[in-house]
Amino acid sequence: MRKIIIIGTGGQTISLIDVIESNGNFEILGLIKKPNDKSVSIFGYETIGTDIDLPNIRKHCDLAAIGIGQIKSPNLRMNIYSNLLRLNFTLPTIASSKSYISKNSKIGNGTIIHHGAIINAGAVVGDNCIINTKVLIEHGAEIGSHSHISTNVIINGDVRVGDESFIGSGSIIYHGVNIPQSSIIKSGSIVR
Repeated sequence: MRKIIIIGTGGQTISLIDVIESNGNFEILGLIKKPNDKSVSIFGYETIGTDIDLPNIRKHCDLAAIGIGQIKSPNLRMNIYSNLLRLNFTLPTIASSKSYISKNSKIGNGTIIHHGAIINAGAVVGDNCIINTKVLIEHGAEIGSHSHISTNVIINGDVRVGDESFIGSGSIIYHGVNIPQSSIIKSGSIVR
């Protein structure tokens, strides 16, 4: 098993650890915290440094995952993603063993797919996305890079979601809808 580090120590990290443990493809080396945060342990995984330590950590570990959600803006996730690439980390796609991903779909680097998510044939998901628990992405839909599709969202066929977008929990996006870049769709929305 290859070693991987997780950037972050909040709620998304908790979920990400569970996804990583479910698929058994990676061994979590440790967590990276903000410089002024206290060291923490999550499910027995310890903080091993801050962003400042990443160049040294890279000498021993080449895989990283971002355990920080997108609440008001994708900027923090995008900046971390760019920094990790600049340091020559690889950001693999990480999918729960309890998700379904069609072999005829395409998933970008650094994307996390949570438990119960379904990504059907012909769907395309960009880089550095969060596809949260019980999301359904139907045939031919495209999710732009750096987007966060929150829990229990339904994205129907041939939908286009622009880069850097956030779709809130329980939303339904009807067939063929185009959602512009940097959109925020509030929880429970129905977009026709």
